[in-house]
Amino acid sequence: MNASSGSGGRVRQLREKAQELNRAAERSTDPEERRRLQDKARRLQEQSEQESKIDDRGMDPM
Repeated sequence: MNASSGSGGRVRQLREKAQELNRAAERSTDPEERRRLQDKARRLQEQSEQESKIDDRGMDPM
C-alpha cells in the first residue's frame, strides 16, 4: 500500500461528509441552520479539493 491511497480515502470521506451536510441543509427549515450547514459543506469540499491536488502531485503536506 502506498502513501497516496490513505489520503485518497480521506479526500473521499471529506466529499461524502460535504454531500451529507448539503442534504441536511436542503432538509432544514431554519434559514440560519441551512446557511451554517452549507458553509461547512463548502469548507469541506474546498479542503477535499486541496488535499486532492496535493495527492495528485504526490507530495506529503507535512
